[in-house]
Amino acid sequence: MLKLRLKRCGRKQRAVYRIVAIDARSRREGRDLRKVGLYDPINNKTHLNVPAILNFIERGAQPTRTVYDILKKAGVFKDTRIPFVGTLV
Repeated sequence: MLKLRLKRCGRKQRAVYRIVAIDARSRREGRDLRKVGLYDPINNKTHLNVPAILNFIERGAQPTRTVYDILKKAGVFKDTRIPFVGTLV
């Protein structure tokens, strides 16, 4: 199963995260299939490749809770009805 999740980059205390499509069994810094976005929590900036993200979601990729919240805040789901399908713990 494919997941859309965060991959940590940057240096100590200055983390920047890439949003990547990756196999669910891979580790956090494992080999990704494609980079589809960038999230900078320090500067509160987000860069997304929306067509690629929607393409992966249509093919069955599941975003993690954090990625889902980032995408929802960016307005990716405003035209489509894609609910979060995961465990809410």
